[in-house]
Amino acid sequence: MMSEEEKEELKIELAKLEDEISTLRQVLAAKEKHLVEVKQKLGISLMNELKQNFSKSWHDMQTTSAYKKTHETLSHAGQKATAAISNVGTAISKKFGDMRNSPTFKSFEEKVETTVTSLKTKVGGTSHTGGSFEEVLSSTAHASAQSSLAGTRLPESEEELQC
Repeated sequence: MMSEEEKEELKIELAKLEDEISTLRQVLAAKEKHLVEVKQKLGISLMNELKQNFSKSWHDMQTTSAYKKTHETLSHAGQKATAAISNVGTAISKKFGDMRNSPTFKSFEEKVETTVTSLKTKVGGTSHTGGSFEEVLSSTAHASAQSSLAGTRLPESEEELQC
């Protein structure tokens, strides 16, 4: 139990502490106001501060060992993936090249060439034997375009054009 004197002393101490805290709050508010004024004079805005804080945090994070290890691992994995994709592309190109020289493809090429020659004869073109696969495809496309135009009737008068 406390005596009345002790209680009175504690109440006085409490009042002093509350007064000091109030004074400190006023001083702090004045200092914060002055800080804002100085920043305004220097052209430092809240956005600039945020940018600086973010940049510093980003830099600090990049210097951690965990970030460095992760960066090295991902970089190494990216290099491996690039090499693997390059090897797959090379293998596919080689396979297409091998396929182009295969007997099956040569047989297909000959069949297309025979069909094109036959079409040219039917459409009225000159008979052309041989040629590369690309030439055969090109001539087939040309013959196909001509045959589709042959069945199209063109208007003979202005009245037919306007309808």
